[in-house]
Amino acid sequence: MPALAKSRPNRVPLRLRAGLVIGLIGGLMVSTTADAAGIIRDAETEALIREYAKPIFRAAGLGSQNIQIHIVNDRAFNAFVVDGHNMFMHAGTLMEAKTPNQVIGVIAHETGHITGGHLARLRNQISKAKSAAIMLQLLGLAAMAGGAIAGAPGLGQVGMGAAYGGTDAAMRSVLAYRQNEESSADQAAMTFLNATKQSGRGMLETFEVLADKLRGLRGINPYLMTHPLPQQRITQLQGLVAESPYRDNTDPPELQYRHDLVRAKLAGFLDKPEIAFNRYPETDTSLAGVYARAIATYRRSGVQAAMPMFDQLIAAQPNWPYFYETKGQFLFESGNGAAAIPPLRKAVELAPNEALIRIMLGQALLGANDPRYLDEAIRNLRTALARETTSAMGYRQIASAYARKAELAQASGAKKNFMAQASLASAEAYFYEGRLGLAKVQAKRAKEGLINGTPNWIRADDILAFEVPRNN
Repeated sequence: MPALAKSRPNRVPLRLRAGLVIGLIGGLMVSTTADAAGIIRDAETEALIREYAKPIFRAAGLGSQNIQIHIVNDRAFNAFVVDGHNMFMHAGTLMEAKTPNQVIGVIAHETGHITGGHLARLRNQISKAKSAAIMLQLLGLAAMAGGAIAGAPGLGQVGMGAAYGGTDAAMRSVLAYRQNEESSADQAAMTFLNATKQSGRGMLETFEVLADKLRGLRGINPYLMTHPLPQQRITQLQGLVAESPYRDNTDPPELQYRHDLVRAKLAGFLDKPEIAFNRYPETDTSLAGVYARAIATYRRSGVQAAMPMFDQLIAAQPNWPYFYETKGQFLFESGNGAAAIPPLRKAVELAPNEALIRIMLGQALLGANDPRYLDEAIRNLRTALARETTSAMGYRQIASAYARKAELAQASGAKKNFMAQASLASAEAYFYEGRLGLAKVQAKRAKEGLINGTPNWIRADDILAFEVPRNN
């Protein structure tokens, strides 16, 4: 799996689709779409986000809830929650935030929505209105605010037209309720930040930036907005921050360093190369600057041009696993699986718990097309899948490894077992891609070669018995 991979599920359950709509309205800002271009998976970015979120979740009493933070491939500054277990943050939030504290403030705010039970109550509030028109008008407001923020007045006008009409009283009731929840989430965020001895300045700075972007909404009726007007939130936050004994605390230098690296990495991958070079010019000799230019150089000029820059990064920080990971990724993508193996092995050695890196190493080992690497590939993929239990890519790779083992097996019993393992892994891959029919075909094949009652047989049987839940 690439170090920075974009995932677009083939099929999203209808219940999740509805949850995304509610989540956007309950998030930090209103936007027009929940997932414009898929979810980004990246070990380095996810490790940093976990570092940011862990103390906040613990302070909120959510440390054992296994909340996942997903990175949306969107350049807008936005974050939202869809339920008590999933938080979404746009890549643009990380790229625009200059300090870790600004991102931590966003996470604290969204955590306030989770602990406040706002999404469940919002659904209940909307259901009380008993009108599908209410939801349509809420979506119109999302388009209005999202269009204005994005600098697209046409979208704003479309949303504005959808926002007016009948059921104004019911609409205002729902939206006033939303404004109260946003203020409540801000206050909860400050509680979590104080509990972790972190400043609220980052959250305040964020809203000041958003206020600048929302200046085009002057004259909008405040009762027709899902969030309090920016100046109202800023005034409230200024008071909360001023009262905090930790208002002048700053981020640890190491955390700022990691933040700068992730911002550079995202810019290198997501910006056009020329934009990345402008953002990180040659005069920027920091490791973050070199990192961004190395990635942009690979995208513009290929692997040979980029490799000296990665060697420079590794020489400067020989114990940073993600420099090796990205180097290995680019070598593998360029068709040199054998050359990708050493840096990826080093990355796994330095970050043994990063499942995404192990999956990539498994790919490279298989890509070398050398039977000697099959067992090593299977070991790494098994270890990765114990953590990344829903990785279709991981299951796809281990299925390929077992199929090759079956081809090489001399004994018929071993061949049958390896083929069954390959079929089960293929079933898992199809299952997590949402392709249930193909998953069941492979699960049936797997059961035929597995011993009745074993864990693998039971898993295959579970897939065969699975039915998509129907909406009530």
